[in-house]
Amino acid sequence: MRFHVLSLAAAMVAVAASPAAAKTINVSAEGADANEKLQEALILAEPGDVVQLGAGTWKLTDGLSLDIDNVTVRGAGTGEGGSILDFSGQQGAGEGLLVTSDDVLLTNFAVLNTRGDGIKSKGADRIVYNELRVEWTAGPKETNGAYGIYPVESQDVLIDSVYVRGASDAGIYVGQSRNIVVRDSIATENVAGIEIENCFDADVHDNIANKNTGGILVFDLPNLPQQGGHNVRVFDNVVSDNSTPNFAPKGNIVASVPTGTGVLVMANRNVEVFDNVFEDNGTANVMIVGYRYDQKDPKYQPLPRQIVVRDNAHGKAGFAPAFPGGAEIAAAMGGAIPPVLWDGAGDAIVLDDVGVLSLGLPDVTTPQSEAKPVPVKLGGTPPPALPAIVLPEGMEAKVQ
Repeated sequence: MRFHVLSLAAAMVAVAASPAAAKTINVSAEGADANEKLQEALILAEPGDVVQLGAGTWKLTDGLSLDIDNVTVRGAGTGEGGSILDFSGQQGAGEGLLVTSDDVLLTNFAVLNTRGDGIKSKGADRIVYNELRVEWTAGPKETNGAYGIYPVESQDVLIDSVYVRGASDAGIYVGQSRNIVVRDSIATENVAGIEIENCFDADVHDNIANKNTGGILVFDLPNLPQQGGHNVRVFDNVVSDNSTPNFAPKGNIVASVPTGTGVLVMANRNVEVFDNVFEDNGTANVMIVGYRYDQKDPKYQPLPRQIVVRDNAHGKAGFAPAFPGGAEIAAAMGGAIPPVLWDGAGDAIVLDDVGVLSLGLPDVTTPQSEAKPVPVKLGGTPPPALPAIVLPEGMEAKVQ
C-alpha cells in the first residue's frame, strides 16, 4: 500500500510540474494587426506553448519581447517563403527580439535589419538558438545593429545552425555566461564573426567564419560582473578570408581588431585552438595578446595564460598585417609575417608547424610602438586537454 501511495504522490508532482494544457498559438503575417497579434501571442503564451509563426513577412516598427519560461517560437523557414521579421522600419534603437525567460527554443525564422541587436537573451538559462538567420541586408555598415545572436548572463547556451551577416560588433556573441556550445553556424561580413567574452566553459566548433574583420574572438574584459574567462575550445572551424575592413563604431573594443584576423585570444586562460582550417587571413591566422588598454580594475587579469594552438591546417596568412607597423615588419620579412602572432605577454604553446612572430612586449603597459618583433618557438608540454561541454539532454533533444 505504501508503494501505491508514493507512486500516486510522484505522479501528482509530475503532473503539477508539467504544462496542464500546452498549446500551439498560430500567428499569421497577414492583416493590418499582424504586428500586434505577434506581440500579443508572446505575452499570452504559457509554459509549454509553441508560438508558431506562419510564412510571410512582418514589417515591424517596434521590438518584441518574451518573458515566459519554456516557450518555443518556431517559424516556417529562414529564407524566401519562410517567417521573416523585418525591422527595417523600426522606430527605437532596441533589439528585434528580447528573451528574459528560461528553457526557450527559438527556431526556423529570420530577423532582418534591426536598429539594435538582432536577437538578445539576458539571464535566460538553457536557451536554444536553432536554424535562425539574422542579417543586415545592405551588408557591412557602421549603422547596423551591434550583435546578431546575443545571449548574456546565462547558464547553458546552445547556438546551432544559425547564419549572421552584417553585425557592426559581433555576429554571434556570448557574454558573461557558462556552459556554452556554438556549432554548425555561419558568420560572415561582421566585424567579429563569433565572440566569446568573459565566459566560462565553451565549445566553438564546426562553424564557418569568413569575410569578417576577425573570425573568432575569445576575450576577457575588465569592469564586468563576470571576469576571468577560461576553458574555451575552438576547434574544427573553417576560418578564412577575414578581409572586411573594420566598420565598428569608434570606441567599441572590437574597433581595434585588425582586418585579416583569424582567431584572436585576448586575456583568457585555458584556451585550446585545434583542428581548424585557416586560409587567407591577411594579418594572422591566430593572434594571442594581452589587454593593452587603460583600466583600473584591481581584480582584472590582463594576460593570456595556458593558450594551446595545435593540429591546425594553415593556408596563406600574414600578407597584409593591419596593425601599426605591420606592413613594415612584413616587408622586412620578405612580404609576410608568420601565421601566428603573439604580442609577448603571458604564455602560450604553439605546436603547429608554422612560424610564430613575437612583438616582444611582455608588459601590457608598454606601448606597441616599442615592439621588438622577432620569430620565436613556443614549444612545451600542454596542460591536460579540456573536457567537452555537455549540455542538458533536454536542450539537445530540441534540435534533433
